[in-house]
Amino acid sequence: MSELNVVLLGNSWSERISVGNLILGETVFNKAPECCLRISGPLQEKKVVVVNTPDLLHPNISQHELTEHVENCARNSAPGPHVFLLVLQPEGFTEEHKLRLCTILQLFSDQSFDHSLVLISPPREESSASMETYMEHPPLKDLIRKCRYRYLKKKKNLDHSELLTRLGQTAKENNGKHVTYEPFEDATSTLPADHQSPKQKVSIIETVKLLVSADTF
Repeated sequence: MSELNVVLLGNSWSERISVGNLILGETVFNKAPECCLRISGPLQEKKVVVVNTPDLLHPNISQHELTEHVENCARNSAPGPHVFLLVLQPEGFTEEHKLRLCTILQLFSDQSFDHSLVLISPPREESSASMETYMEHPPLKDLIRKCRYRYLKKKKNLDHSELLTRLGQTAKENNGKHVTYEPFEDATSTLPADHQSPKQKVSIIETVKLLVSADTF
């Protein structure tokens, strides 16, 4: 595998920025992105691609906006992510966040959970509970289960090599294969949205409506 594609998702833009910079080994992300942002860099004998995402878990984001962001993320991570790194601030992670995150992952593919690694940030200093306590909260506990219990506790000074090792292990467990887009196979096409057929656009939007309106995953 000559290239490692990583997509950052989660409920804290500052933590996603920190983790993205750590993976790349330099400060390239410095503010909350308004759209999906792709940055690549060398990693030993391979290339690493990091796609940082805007706040896709915000409750006010519309179905149309979510559709556009997911399509954009798909194009930026072409031919597909090897790992979805779910960067979570535990005390702020709600059931609504979990459902929206599951929606996004399923929009990519049913394979997405097999390619996901949960990175749990340490609780903020003002928090009254420990990380272990938060990990027992139903939303976080259920998400970890959906991701095949693949998680990493982020220390205050997370080791660069430790994170890269876990990302590599996740990719290796999937035989180095990237996620194949099932809901919209044409997402990696170079055609702009205004050149897509009405049927393609409707298909994507209806998929989002179906997943967002689902009560369970």
